[in-house]
Amino acid sequence: MLRLFGGRLSMRLDPRSLVAGVMLLSITVMIGAASLASGKFPVPLADVFRALLGTADDTMKMIVMEWRLPRLLLAFLLGAALGLSGAIFQSLTRNPLGSPDIIGFSAGSYTGALVVIFVGSDGYYETAAGAVAGGIFTAAAIYLLAYRGGAQSFRLIVIGIGISAMLSALNAWMIRQADLKVAMSAAIWAAGSLNGLGFEQVRPVLLMLAAIIPFVLVITRPMLQLELGDETATASGIHVNRLRLFLMICGVALTAIVTAAAGPIAFVSLAAPQIARRLSRSAGTTLIPSALTGGLLLIAADWVAQHAFGVQLPVGVITVSLGGLYFLWLLIREARQ
Repeated sequence: MLRLFGGRLSMRLDPRSLVAGVMLLSITVMIGAASLASGKFPVPLADVFRALLGTADDTMKMIVMEWRLPRLLLAFLLGAALGLSGAIFQSLTRNPLGSPDIIGFSAGSYTGALVVIFVGSDGYYETAAGAVAGGIFTAAAIYLLAYRGGAQSFRLIVIGIGISAMLSALNAWMIRQADLKVAMSAAIWAAGSLNGLGFEQVRPVLLMLAAIIPFVLVITRPMLQLELGDETATASGIHVNRLRLFLMICGVALTAIVTAAAGPIAFVSLAAPQIARRLSRSAGTTLIPSALTGGLLLIAADWVAQHAFGVQLPVGVITVSLGGLYFLWLLIREARQ
């Protein structure tokens, strides 16, 4: 990889990022324990830990290990993937709004899933495959349209927003043309939900993330050099276009994994890197804190979605509501600056 991208490869963690990571992990563990204990059948925290250690009775094991733990693990893994993806795209575009939600990849994944649903193959894996294909084709289109001797950050954002608007209009038209049953199926999937997911989804998600994340972490330093500008990065030995394409592929893959597993969960990838950067007081992208922040945000949002309103809501409803407020604050702050 050193020859492929140039520069120095590093996985060294800044001390401030390490402190932020420990704090985020601690909060995540506390909220995760509360999530495992909460529900229609409350479980004392002592029994939660016994179930995790395998010493609880069969009923507690079933509630904690089979019903609640898979959802908790998925929330953390998918949130971490969204946090990483958002950090990658915000680094590539050097813009806090450069997340996959904003520049069209989530809309493209939704289009791919809708096409699969509308042709009558509404199974979980068929819909997931359609979402992945839609995200990949959208990313390829945006990259090719933005490429003028290199994919510049500003062009990626502007073209991505335009493609996102066009795909959103196409998605709305397809739902309007569909019959009621298909439209309802598409709307449920589009809300972004962890309902009904279990270990059957945890294993493939974990394997795919384990294959992608090490490649992202090992090129942290070249990515930070890229944030300084193309001229500076090139002068330091970085193959700018090659690195940018590789990072874009990794970011799209991370977004597609989440969309395929649970539908488009919005705003986590937008907010997590910004929160992580402020917690770690870092001037550049912080990948590990961004991943941990994304996992924490999605676990917390899912806990609220399950227990705060008396009925189970899709987690995407909560992330959109909270993310909209964060998005408004971010726009106001950027405008003032």
